[in-house]
Amino acid sequence: MKFSPINFNEKFTKFSEHWSPRVIAEMNEYQFKLVKVAGEFVWHDHTETDEVFIVIDGCLTIEFRDGIVSLESGEMFVIPKGVEHKPSASSECKIMIVEPKGVVNTGDTGGDLTAKNDLWV
Repeated sequence: MKFSPINFNEKFTKFSEHWSPRVIAEMNEYQFKLVKVAGEFVWHDHTETDEVFIVIDGCLTIEFRDGIVSLESGEMFVIPKGVEHKPSASSECKIMIVEPKGVVNTGDTGGDLTAKNDLWV
């Protein structure tokens, strides 16, 4: 067993792409992923799982068909499975998402922002 902490700031220096999650740890069948985001993402949902957004640095807005939530550094929000949402950030925002292994970032929507799974840093 490795006895060293995972440093978020150090991990964020290892990639620059936006909307491309990087796995930093696994617990049971869940992955902890760091993501740099900027601009608008696509409308999508995850029919089989909830999704957690934790803002590490910056501001994240998550739009829903019937509302909106704005998150700042140190805040989190859980999106229930099946709820359509569209994240966005007016400037670069660093977040962590927690979700089961194998979840596609764009759900069934697909498109240019669909990221590869299981990219580790």
